[in-house]
Amino acid sequence: MNTYKVSFLLVGLVLLMIATGCIAEQATRDPVPPKTDQKATVHARTQDIRDLKSENYAHIEAKVNNEVAAQLISDTPVGATQMIPTTTSQRTIPLSSIVVRRKFPNLKFRHLTNLVQPDDGMGRIYVTEQGGVVRVFPDEQQAPEAAVFLDISDRVSEDGNEEGLLGLAFDPHFSENGFFYVYYSAVGPRRSVLSRFSISLDNPDMASPDSELEILEVEQPFRNHNGGQLAFGPEGFLYIGLGDGGLADDPMGNGQNKGSLLGSILRLDVDGASENSLYQIPVTNPFVGISGARPEIWAYGLRNPWRFSFDTATGHLWAGDVGQNLWEEINMIRKGLNYGWNTMEGFHCFRPTTSCDEIGLELPVFEYPNGTDCSVTGGYVYRGIRLPALYGVYLYADYCSGKIWGLRYDDQSIIEHRLLVHSDIKQITSFGEGQAGNIFILSRDDGIYQLEAAP
Repeated sequence: MNTYKVSFLLVGLVLLMIATGCIAEQATRDPVPPKTDQKATVHARTQDIRDLKSENYAHIEAKVNNEVAAQLISDTPVGATQMIPTTTSQRTIPLSSIVVRRKFPNLKFRHLTNLVQPDDGMGRIYVTEQGGVVRVFPDEQQAPEAAVFLDISDRVSEDGNEEGLLGLAFDPHFSENGFFYVYYSAVGPRRSVLSRFSISLDNPDMASPDSELEILEVEQPFRNHNGGQLAFGPEGFLYIGLGDGGLADDPMGNGQNKGSLLGSILRLDVDGASENSLYQIPVTNPFVGISGARPEIWAYGLRNPWRFSFDTATGHLWAGDVGQNLWEEINMIRKGLNYGWNTMEGFHCFRPTTSCDEIGLELPVFEYPNGTDCSVTGGYVYRGIRLPALYGVYLYADYCSGKIWGLRYDDQSIIEHRLLVHSDIKQITSFGEGQAGNIFILSRDDGIYQLEAAP
C-alpha cells in the first residue's frame, strides 16, 4: 500500500513539474514576430527570457555573490577553484587546470584584433590587423603563411590607440553570397564605419576593396572607447558594439542617452542591404516607436563593450565591458536593458560616488578590480569537445596581466569561478571561436594561442 502511495506521489510530482515548466516556458516566450522578423526561426534562442524572480531580489543576490567573488579574485592562485555560495539545488562540476600553447608558429601578425572561422565548409581562419588588413590561412598548425584577403588600410585610421580595423563578421549565407562585414575607424570627420564587402569575382580567395557598401557611420567625438565587435545573432541579425564616445567618465552622457547610438549594442537587419536600403530595423527591437530613442539600440548603458559573443548552445549574449578606474565588468546582455554606465561602474556608484539611483539598472554578472589587471577582454562560452571540463564555461581574460578566467552561470548567479591560468601572453586583445568550438586567444603582436588541458 505504501509503495502505491509513493508511486502515485511521484507521478503527481512529475506531472506538476512538466506543467510548471510548460507554463514558465510559455510565460517567457517572445510573441511571434511579424514576417519581417522571422529569419532563421529554427535557431531562435532565449535572448528575451528574463529571470522569473523579482528584479530587486535578483540584483541583491547577484551583488552578494559578486562581492564575495571580488574578494577572492585578486588573491586566488592559479588553479584554485572559487566555489561561489549558491543554493544547494545547483550542481557544480569543479573546473580543471588549463595551459596555453602557441598555435600557427610560422605566422606573424601586426596588431591582431579579431579571429573568425566562417561556417562555409572550407575550414579557413580569418584574422584582422588593426591597420586595416584581413588575412586568411588554413586551420593547420604549420600553416606557412597568412595571405592578404582584404586590404583597406587606405581608409582605416589608427590615429588613436583604440582606433583601427576592429570588427569582422561573416554573413550567415557567406558560402552563397560572399558577403562579410567590417567595423573600422575613419577620419574626416572622425567616425566609426560599418561596411559590407564581398569576395572578388575574379579570385574567390580574395575580397574586393571596391565592393564596399557603407551600412552605417557613427560620428566619434574622441579617439577612444570605439567598441567594434560584430556578431550575427542566432536569429540572423547583426549586433554591433559601440563605446560611449571616449575621453573619460563619459563627459557627453552618451551611456544614459537612448537618443545616441554610443554606449550601446545595436541590432540591425542587413539582409538584402543595398544603396537604396542600407539596413532595416527589426520590429522586435526594444525601442521601436519610442520617442527620443534610436530604434537600432538593443541594450545601452555600456562604457566600452570591446568584445561580446553568443553562446552557441543557449543564444545568451555575453559581453566584457571595459571599466573606467576601478572595476571591469562581465555582463549578460538582454533586450532593452540599461547596464548603468555612467551612473555606476560595476556594482559601485560612479556619478554620484554614493547614494546613486540603481532603480532600472541591470547589474553585471561579475566584476573584478583593477590593479595588476587593467582591461577586460570578453571571450566565449566553451562548447568544444577537446576540453570537456570547460564545457559550458564562459572564458574571459585581462589585456594587461594575461590572466584567463572561467565561470559557470545558471541564469541567476555564478556557481563557480576560477583563475584558469596566469599566462605570459602579451596584451590579449581578443578571443576567437572555431567551428568545432575550439577557442583561440589573440596576442596583439605575439601570435595566436589555444587552450590545452594541463599535463
